[in-house]
Amino acid sequence: MNEFNPPKRILMGPGPSDVDPRVLSALSAPLVGHLDPAFLGVMDDIQQLLRTVFETGNRLTIPISATGSAGMEAAFVNLVEPGDPVVVCVNGVFGERMSDIVTRCGGKLTRVEAEWGRGLDMEEVRQALRRTRPGILAAVQAETSTGVLTPPSRLREVLTEFPETLLLLDCVTSLGGHPVEIDRHGVDFAYSGTQKCLSCPPGLAPITVSDRGVERIRRRKNKVQSWYLDLTMVEKYWGDDRTYHHTAPVSMNYGLRESLRLVIEEGLQNRFDRHRLNHRALVAGVEAMGLEMLVQPEDRLWVLNTVRVPDGISDAAVRARLLRDFGIEIGGGLGPLKDRIWRVGLMGTSSHANNVLMLLNALERILRQDGFQLAPGSGVEAASAIFDGQ
Repeated sequence: MNEFNPPKRILMGPGPSDVDPRVLSALSAPLVGHLDPAFLGVMDDIQQLLRTVFETGNRLTIPISATGSAGMEAAFVNLVEPGDPVVVCVNGVFGERMSDIVTRCGGKLTRVEAEWGRGLDMEEVRQALRRTRPGILAAVQAETSTGVLTPPSRLREVLTEFPETLLLLDCVTSLGGHPVEIDRHGVDFAYSGTQKCLSCPPGLAPITVSDRGVERIRRRKNKVQSWYLDLTMVEKYWGDDRTYHHTAPVSMNYGLRESLRLVIEEGLQNRFDRHRLNHRALVAGVEAMGLEMLVQPEDRLWVLNTVRVPDGISDAAVRARLLRDFGIEIGGGLGPLKDRIWRVGLMGTSSHANNVLMLLNALERILRQDGFQLAPGSGVEAASAIFDGQ
């Protein structure tokens, strides 16, 4: 069997995103033990950097040694006990996944639903909270399956009437690309992943838990159903005790530390501005070509853009040609949006002008060859005008 040499790709799908060479270099650094004093210092650095990126002072801010989906599961298995009422906002795949985990925990689930591709109605959220008086309100800030943004400020505004309800927020696709402002919006448990806007390989799930959240976990009547994700034990490994819990993925933590350093060096506001600009340019180019976005402007993510597949065009065939002929990866739709949208990620290292212009040029060539009647005006020119006028 030969050595594996992966093909060169431009990652513009829903994740993972491209990884900066500095992060790849950090991943190749020599291993030390997971309780080595040098690695304990790396752990301290990561916690400090994560607090800055999450915009929080929460003491319990750590990376779970697993992917973002484990971050989601950690949130619910630690906070939800059998019979606990939980309200989950559902407008895509990951709200559905939250709902599934709540029922597996034995929670009493209430769903507030919106059509996939549309924002949530906050009055419906309020009415669900009034009916059920739940211990938790859970929502996805950046719904990766649809490209819809749910601002945490709107959730917090609704929760002013319900001071005992904890706010649980999925930041998997938003952290490092959109403001999350955990402390400002009173988020009690947030989780993310490394492979989206942080541009680190998949494998860790950063989380942050407020003091209220920690207290709720400590007041549980029953043991957390997952031994591995039980934060009452995991926090002792990351805290002052340094009590052995599991063998942390040392190299992944090296990579996360470097990716967070890159975020801080760029500056959060500069990073947000970059993602927003590239989003605006992509949308301008897409619409100049005669294509349509799925999501209304006020509800759009900057980091994950959903474009309607035109009638008569094969979603899968276009994506296959982008990959084969141009080395560009974008994503297809999921669930009810399968074959109906393209999901274009502009996340972290992948979010820059060259990628926007390259994709628009490639997409225009493919669609023209497939017989799609492009609107007058070049997508590349429209996007370039946005960049020129920044």
